[in-house]
Amino acid sequence: MTSVETSTGVTAADEVVQLCSELIRIDTTNTGDTKTSAGERAAAEYVAEKLSEVGLEPRMYESAAGRTSVVARFEGADSSRPALLLHGHLDVVPADPSEWSVHPFSGEQRDGYVWGRGAVDMKDFDAMLLAVVRDWKRRGVVPPRDLVLMFLADEEAAGTYGAHFLVDNHPEEFEGVTEAIGEVGGFSVTMNNDLRLYLIETAEKGLDWLRLTVESRPGHGSMIHRDNAVTQLCEAVATLGRHEFPVVLTDSVRAFLDEASDVLGVELDPQNPEEVISKLGPVSRIIGATIRNTANPTRLDAGYKENVIPGKASAVVDCRVLPGQEEEFLAQLRDVIGNDISIEHIHRQPGLETTFDGQLVDAMAESLRYFDANARPVPYMLSGGTDAKAFSRLGIRCFGFAPLKLPADLDFSALFHGIDERVPADALRFGVSVLDRFLSRS
Repeated sequence: MTSVETSTGVTAADEVVQLCSELIRIDTTNTGDTKTSAGERAAAEYVAEKLSEVGLEPRMYESAAGRTSVVARFEGADSSRPALLLHGHLDVVPADPSEWSVHPFSGEQRDGYVWGRGAVDMKDFDAMLLAVVRDWKRRGVVPPRDLVLMFLADEEAAGTYGAHFLVDNHPEEFEGVTEAIGEVGGFSVTMNNDLRLYLIETAEKGLDWLRLTVESRPGHGSMIHRDNAVTQLCEAVATLGRHEFPVVLTDSVRAFLDEASDVLGVELDPQNPEEVISKLGPVSRIIGATIRNTANPTRLDAGYKENVIPGKASAVVDCRVLPGQEEEFLAQLRDVIGNDISIEHIHRQPGLETTFDGQLVDAMAESLRYFDANARPVPYMLSGGTDAKAFSRLGIRCFGFAPLKLPADLDFSALFHGIDERVPADALRFGVSVLDRFLSRS
């Protein structure tokens, strides 16, 4: 793959770097508000053009003004087989240029990296998909089965205008699809000179954004108020923010910890997995958040004047819930905050989990080992969420597999939504090679 030249004399592995850089230059900031979001339509048009150039027939779906996704089906040799969905999102979270070493939408190539917002979340994988399918179309390669390509809007705000819109309004685009790959997985974690774990996402925590509200008697700020709504809310929110929910190891998390403890030579205590997790380096932030439910207060709202005790105070809490723990979590939450605070679900999506087995998993593992003899593929749970939550509603079995062989000293997890987000150019080339082999065997 890496030595195959396109009709323009450029290798597909070289093209992936340029594609990633060009995608980053399109500012696709998603603020969560359509009125202030930007660029998704322009990015969709760019992707559609790249697909059309090589003979694919992309379809564009606009769920609201500017909120545009692209879909194309690459017909395989055996269309009677179940189809495979390959999905990436085009939107990114906001970035403040004053905080960065380079402009976040420059797509600058420097020091062996492609820099900019979206470099790892997830225009790198968008670029890999484009590079592989463009190369295959130029060379006349036909995939073993149909590939459904989706480049989506709005993932960074829970996918209402992207993946969920397509699931709800265009189910025909998913005809025959039984499996899917997308972010966040397939990246390496160096354990020693002779071993790299490659984390393949088989599960992700659920999302539950809650609004907690206290209503009480308003009054003058100069008087004593024993039932001040702000005080009651803040006491509950502070308690919740410091609360540690009990450890629950799902199958994916336990499988990862078993693998990690074996590599580290540390015995795993299922009641105290932090001992193993603490030895994992930067990736411990992700793994550490998957052994229990979490609830992080993110917003407070109360009052309208300095000398008025408000009659209502509210807080927003970002809750990430283990698969199958939704009802138990709410009971635990109520135990922490008490019964006098109302709970409203702003947005709720259940977690998901699948097993680490089957032909697709075997193809992932074989392709990683082919290009990295020191690879050890392992399952893991993502502490955040992806568009897989939308596709799982259709019964699609979802994995995170965007392969990257990363430098041992790179704090990869810190780059997601972080300052100076960047992806190694060599990792992009590695990813293209792995995807090429994987897709030809899936």
